[in-house]
Amino acid sequence: MAGVGLRLNKFFNKKSMSSHIAGAGYSIVITIAPMLLVIVTLIIMQRLLGYTQESYYEKQLFQNTVLYIFIFSLLASAPLNAVLSRYISDVIFEETYADIMPCYYLGLLIQTLFCCLMGIPFCLHEWLSGGVRPAYVFISFCCFIALSFIFYTMMYLSICKDYIKISLFYAVGSIISLFLSLFLVYYIGISVCMSMLLALTAGFLITASLGLALLTQYFTEYSHQYKKILKHIAKYRKLILANTFYTLGLFVHNFVFWTSDLQIRTAGSFVCAETYDYASCVAMFTNISASIIFIVLVEMKFNARYKQYSEAIIGGRLLDIQKTGMRMFRLLADELMSLVRIQFIISTVLFLVSLIVLQRFGYTGTIIQVYPCLAAGYFILFLMYPVFLFLYYFNDLNGALYTGCIFCLMTLAASICLLNTSPVWYGGGLTIGAFAGWTFSYFRLCRLEKHMKNHIFCNGTIIKQVSGTRPSGQVYPDTQK
Repeated sequence: MAGVGLRLNKFFNKKSMSSHIAGAGYSIVITIAPMLLVIVTLIIMQRLLGYTQESYYEKQLFQNTVLYIFIFSLLASAPLNAVLSRYISDVIFEETYADIMPCYYLGLLIQTLFCCLMGIPFCLHEWLSGGVRPAYVFISFCCFIALSFIFYTMMYLSICKDYIKISLFYAVGSIISLFLSLFLVYYIGISVCMSMLLALTAGFLITASLGLALLTQYFTEYSHQYKKILKHIAKYRKLILANTFYTLGLFVHNFVFWTSDLQIRTAGSFVCAETYDYASCVAMFTNISASIIFIVLVEMKFNARYKQYSEAIIGGRLLDIQKTGMRMFRLLADELMSLVRIQFIISTVLFLVSLIVLQRFGYTGTIIQVYPCLAAGYFILFLMYPVFLFLYYFNDLNGALYTGCIFCLMTLAASICLLNTSPVWYGGGLTIGAFAGWTFSYFRLCRLEKHMKNHIFCNGTIIKQVSGTRPSGQVYPDTQK
């Protein structure tokens, strides 16, 4: 992460208004710009193609299709992201670059199979029971595969710190999607919703292909070390579970309310709770700036302290190890508190603005009632995530797994309990789950600080561990017999 930290330091160390604005813009580009590009592209498509004139059924079908594509693409890519990103980081550290592309293709195969297991049964049900056109079903499945392809490929580019190129590839894909949708509607005569779905699929495929092309340009050697990758996945299976539980926890409260009185069913297959989902989206954007702030704080300050501590462990004195460890955790506590203070101010302002804007555009009733509790939940959630990542940082796999499990299960249980209460408390499931996960992860990190010496120096082995018959415990032969 050093390259990003150096770039941010160049912006913010100049102490001028323009440099701070440039630094903030760069932070946005490397964090949430791709998501914003896709959202803006969809909005422009709808305005230019006359989307509002389509029938209610067509609009609901398209909206639910896009919703399912994004949610389940994230869920499909979650299991392998953490464990393979760790493997690639180790490979880059060891400079065995020939192992990267075998990892990419093997992981892509596993993820594609997983996507097919999720997507094919649903698409068959959508076609046979929902009566949706086969062409529309096939294109939506291709869009689902293409988006999961993007998430997987961009994970590799993120490890290589090519954030600017990631945003550039998303921009190219978005522009092509926009012009392609106009061409399909006004020159070919395809329906608006079908054209938008086709254009999105093409844009996603182009974005992912550009990322793959850049990877093959970076890493030209190929080692065929597939067995090594499978062993790594098996060894760090806790990372798979931890990231899966965390990602599932992001949506499990939505899934619960999809079964409530707010449920809207389309084509016999798509189920959603439009008011709850919309309030969740607004609440998430109210607190999304925490991701930007976290990246800035970690890249600019924490990485340097972490590097000093690691160097002290390798070749420093005991006093150096103790001193750098104390400075690292002191900075960590300070930056987490800074994140809380800054994000609280931003979230409060955006919360008030959102209430005014929602009412001005006619969003009243259930959305306004659900939004405040969800905003509080996402605020705590975005504070929990940095602590969750720091457990990754310090190789506390059990702590990360427990955090993900507690967050997901508590969110699920609390959402079910609040299902039949007043809409004001509907978002309480996410708030309770995020608070439980944050509390556990925070105290787990404090415990890790106290036992850092044991964690660093007592986890290794002198003799290499192998599978086989246990050797005899006899050291010297009994010569007296």
